[in-house]
Amino acid sequence: MPNYEYSCTDCKRSFEIFLTYEGYETEVVVCPLCKNTNVQRKISRVLITRSEESRFENLADPDALAGIEDDPKAMGRMMRKMGSEVGEDMGPEFNEVVTRLEAGQSPEEIEKDLPDLGPGDAGGFDDMIE
Repeated sequence: MPNYEYSCTDCKRSFEIFLTYEGYETEVVVCPLCKNTNVQRKISRVLITRSEESRFENLADPDALAGIEDDPKAMGRMMRKMGSEVGEDMGPEFNEVVTRLEAGQSPEEIEKDLPDLGPGDAGGFDDMIE
């Protein structure tokens, strides 16, 4: 059973109301603040669940990968997209590297500035992007 978002055209308050599918067609919606029936349904955001395969297929676009070796900003954009497609917080180190790449800093400069960056004893920026 869905919740629907409305906005009162008189008091301008936004509110959410639970309605059954049948009730959506028949019930009169009333603003909880001013009790007015002069309300307008708002279009809510829609959450789409995608499979892991679908998310990674989106990352494998050859056009998106073209030239990232020579362009730190393009690499940063690709890594930012990768982080969002994974759907998990990649951590502060990942965000630091992506921010620096998007600013145009080369991977070599980042590794020089942040030598302890990366997982385990191997460490290093190269381990993060392989």
